[in-house]
Amino acid sequence: MKLRFLGTGTSFGIPVIGCACAVCTSRDARDRRSRHGALLSTDDGARHVLIDTPPELRLQLVAAGVGTLDGLFFTHAHADHIHGIDDVRIFSLRARQPLPAFADPATAHRLRTTFPYIFDPGYRPPEGTTRPEIELQTFTAGETCALGPFHLLPFEVPHGDVAVFGFRAGALGYVTDAKTLPPAALAALEGVRVLVLNALWRGSPHPTHFNVEEAVEMAARVGAERTYLTHLTHRVRHAELAASLPPGLEPAYDGLVVDVPGDS
Repeated sequence: MKLRFLGTGTSFGIPVIGCACAVCTSRDARDRRSRHGALLSTDDGARHVLIDTPPELRLQLVAAGVGTLDGLFFTHAHADHIHGIDDVRIFSLRARQPLPAFADPATAHRLRTTFPYIFDPGYRPPEGTTRPEIELQTFTAGETCALGPFHLLPFEVPHGDVAVFGFRAGALGYVTDAKTLPPAALAALEGVRVLVLNALWRGSPHPTHFNVEEAVEMAARVGAERTYLTHLTHRVRHAELAASLPPGLEPAYDGLVVDVPGDS
């Protein structure tokens, strides 16, 4: 399996609008971070599952050369994770069938109420127009979601007053927008070989996200062979962060593709 980081920034993205800081004006392409999204692909690149639908989704998928999707998995319903949902319209149109999607019940409710033109079964788009056709199903933490050849085991992590869902897929553990990993999450991640964790910045703690130091500490508890930090802000420069991290940890960047080995 391969993991592609589509977007590795926070809700502001990098560069931040109107900001002239060293990171926002950096010439290092790895410092340009769009909003959160990821792609799981089979080794042959023929099958794909999308993690979240961020506002830059069309540009991200064009850059990744994706022409088909097997399904969607939503981590939670914050705007930077769902507001690119209309960009999946081409996939249901091309396949002539609904695109399977999984979300927890609260996120599913938010999707249905925020995007009624997609999820209201009574709505019919005007003649000659289309809408995304999405078959939305709810999941329960600890019960596997099957999307094409991929099997994702969701688990809950805290993010302020919102529950966010990470997942395990084989040897991959993936967590975004978390402040800690509860015992059930740590149990689900036991034995993963590749881990993804959010990490905003160095220094001061944040009430709903890991900072870099907290993410490094949590990565050590999980013990994966490789850990990638995502959901980074313009307070950290890629090259400087990469040089300062312990062995086995590195910052992800938009477009990075990681090979995920089979289960040990």
